[in-house]
Amino acid sequence: MDLWTECTGFNWNEGNVNKNWDKHGVADFECEEVFFNQPLIVRPDPKHSRHEARFYAKNLKTLPTFRSEEEERNFWARRDSADYIDWTKAKRVVFPNLTPSVRTISLRLPVTIIARLKQLANKRDMPYQSLLKMFLAERLDEEVAEQGRR
Repeated sequence: MDLWTECTGFNWNEGNVNKNWDKHGVADFECEEVFFNQPLIVRPDPKHSRHEARFYAKNLKTLPTFRSEEEERNFWARRDSADYIDWTKAKRVVFPNLTPSVRTISLRLPVTIIARLKQLANKRDMPYQSLLKMFLAERLDEEVAEQGRR
């Protein structure tokens, strides 16, 4: 059963009939209008009841036109994108042929470290530069995860 196609009208509970006006200055008929807005985003709202299924609905806001990237950055730094974008319609994508940008660097390492790195790389049948990049990436991931736990 699709819960939304079964809805045919509004039945205001006597105990709640004036709550929206008292708390927010919004009449019941104004609350009903939101259900006719398109697109309407409805999400589960388990925090408001343990005894019945609850949901909240909101209409998407219109995105402004930005004059610059800086203006857009400032806008998103202070707002929740879910107010403007219906993420339920988003799709996960994979870019199988995408390669990250790289930059050549000069790195001075002790000869003994390079020798040990070459030995390990040889055992793994891979270039020692690739092994070094792998070690750096793993350690960076560990450091970032550790910072997240603090």
